[in-house]
Amino acid sequence: MLSLSKILLNKDQSIPYDENSLEKLSKIESFIVDTYGTRDPDVTQIFTPSKKLKIKNNFQIDLGFIKDNITSEGVPMDYLPTIIQEVNLNLSECVITSLNPSNEYHILFDQLDLGFDPTNQEYYNRLIGLLLAAKELNRVAKDNHEKMSIIIFLRDDIFNSLKFEDKNKLTQFASTIIEWDVPGSHTLKELIEKRLTELLKEDDNEIIKWENVFNESQLMTGKQLKYNYIIDRTFLRPRDAIQFCNEVIKAHKLNEEKALLVSNKDINDAKVEYSKYFMAELDDEIHKHLPIYENLLEVIKSIGYHQFDMDDFDEAIKKKRFLFKEEISSYESLKNLYEFSIVGYYKAGGSGYGGSEYVFKYKNTRNQFEEGARAYRVHPGLIDFLGLKRATKSKE
Repeated sequence: MLSLSKILLNKDQSIPYDENSLEKLSKIESFIVDTYGTRDPDVTQIFTPSKKLKIKNNFQIDLGFIKDNITSEGVPMDYLPTIIQEVNLNLSECVITSLNPSNEYHILFDQLDLGFDPTNQEYYNRLIGLLLAAKELNRVAKDNHEKMSIIIFLRDDIFNSLKFEDKNKLTQFASTIIEWDVPGSHTLKELIEKRLTELLKEDDNEIIKWENVFNESQLMTGKQLKYNYIIDRTFLRPRDAIQFCNEVIKAHKLNEEKALLVSNKDINDAKVEYSKYFMAELDDEIHKHLPIYENLLEVIKSIGYHQFDMDDFDEAIKKKRFLFKEEISSYESLKNLYEFSIVGYYKAGGSGYGGSEYVFKYKNTRNQFEEGARAYRVHPGLIDFLGLKRATKSKE
């Protein structure tokens, strides 16, 4: 409501509004100003008990049995659950009918994971309410042939943890997974090239390509192109790839060789700093879900290698038993680490093409942990932070 009110109320006077639209805009403005004292209220104050909902003559609300409790100051927030549906219907109708058909409206909600606490049911309830409200307003806009869309960005691990009626329908028909570097999608290279162009172009018509900056004639370890080497150390997220490239450029500027293009040495010099960033990003996402994850990382560090099997993990957990207050399971521990893509498991046969692969959750969030998996690999972006050797632990 509040984000949309800013869009609607800061209307362009050069665009003609019909009388009905102006009336609806006026009702929205009056409702917000009367209730919150400003057209731009603090969202943290919306549902505080000290506030009253001032309806006045803005909306046609059936107050029913609470009518005797209404004063000139408005409806106490204690009574909001009684009339909230009617208030929302009135607001929705005003919003939809006041949209200018010449415009497209996009209302975006992001950073909803800030302050996330998996033990806080109120947080879940607010998210569920937001998702359902967005779904309903999008439906109403579509039914009225209005070009308005409410878009909510949410981490898939948080969305997967929500439980509510019709979630499956919303998932199937009203959601999409943002993916990069998969068939049919955009690539992170395209995004980085746009950033490089803005940073390095000497005229407006110049386009900077990846190969203009990175020396791809010199392959990395494992005969990988630099692009693939960098992307393998991300979660296929723009911010990860951009951060790694930023660290690489810093290293390139400090490189005494002063080569024109980014070299293998520049990338290798950047890995430690990038790995610290990558671990910090992971910490933000995992520490509330899995408080013992740092101790599990200590178990992996004690193994010393980026590839290991279940026996290695069992043995390491026994040696690090003092780190845990309660008995833990190797299987459950590895499953939890897999859910956050800290480790991937070895799957023979690959994806139906005859090969084999290590399966990581971030590459396909629909993949489930394989109970019978015996071999594991740590995500490449964490190898340097954990100080692991790039090899498989040999058996004596």
